[in-house]
Amino acid sequence: MAEHSKEIVVDLNQNLASKFSEQAVKVGIRSFLGNPESLPPDVRSIAKVYSTSSKGDVLLLGSLDEARLNRSSQKPFALQLKLASPKDVQEAVEASRLGADAIIVETGSWKIIPLENLIAKLHKHNTRILAKIESPDEIETVFGILEVGVDGVVLSPKNVQELSRAVEALSSLRHFDLKPAIVTEVRDVGIGDRACIDTASILKLGEGTLVGSRSNFFFLIHNESVGSSFTSPRPFRVNAGAVHSYTLMPDGKTKYLSELQSGERVLIVNHEGRGSIATIGRIKIERRPLRLVKAEVDGEVGTVLVQNAETIRFVGVDGGVIAVTELKPQDKILVHVGQTQGRHFGQTVDEFILEK
Repeated sequence: MAEHSKEIVVDLNQNLASKFSEQAVKVGIRSFLGNPESLPPDVRSIAKVYSTSSKGDVLLLGSLDEARLNRSSQKPFALQLKLASPKDVQEAVEASRLGADAIIVETGSWKIIPLENLIAKLHKHNTRILAKIESPDEIETVFGILEVGVDGVVLSPKNVQELSRAVEALSSLRHFDLKPAIVTEVRDVGIGDRACIDTASILKLGEGTLVGSRSNFFFLIHNESVGSSFTSPRPFRVNAGAVHSYTLMPDGKTKYLSELQSGERVLIVNHEGRGSIATIGRIKIERRPLRLVKAEVDGEVGTVLVQNAETIRFVGVDGGVIAVTELKPQDKILVHVGQTQGRHFGQTVDEFILEK
């Protein structure tokens, strides 16, 4: 399978077309499956529609015979099939040879193995694999199969919240470019309020949240899975920093740590830059002594205020952890630096902004 951008396709039915399509576009979805005439004109003008109608953008076919008859047409086509046997995998391969733009597959109770077989067969082809799923909770699994994943999912959302969860899940699975930054300053700055993010997940070594005082410069703050001689490990917790700090969210927006609440979903990133999502169980804000850490990479300078305690750790370039109490100038720690853009209620906007 050639390298493709990942895609969420909203499966339109008679109830969803007018109800959810505009909300889908607002959260970044541009692909639909169904009747293109059921979409509002402003949505249709920017959407890609997989449809059995010739008025769609990609013609939806149900058999190889239809694909062979369509071969002389210049219109892109996709084959729909159910993966129930090796014969179905071979049909998908044949459709790819006939020039299929996509294979839209439905699996039975066996989900992973059939998709593994299909990905293995088509990984060198230019045909997209789109898997039908029942819930956004399946996205992480199907996009991670064989470390390649499918190219997209087809989802019939029950509500707007499911649309947002699907986009969050897809956004979090992207790779975050982590760079080694050189620490230039470490000093105590007095007392302030800091926030612990207690998640409903057991976080692994090397995982944490992206936090910073600038909206485009984030430090990878490690979770408390290590513990110390005086404290037990708390692998569900990230002692993230001062309440004014930004954290990067699963949908690509930012929030202040003070804004986070129980039940929200938070972005988790590991030392290799791989993202995932955890649900927040509790935000714990307490007044504690704070320490400023300043670091620089590629001419960009960022700062973060964290609690001055041995259990607050940054991540080194080798994936190991460094306690803030041991951090010193010239140490190298992992950061994520984005484009310099303004933010309005967490959303990026093109405007001049200076944060220091």
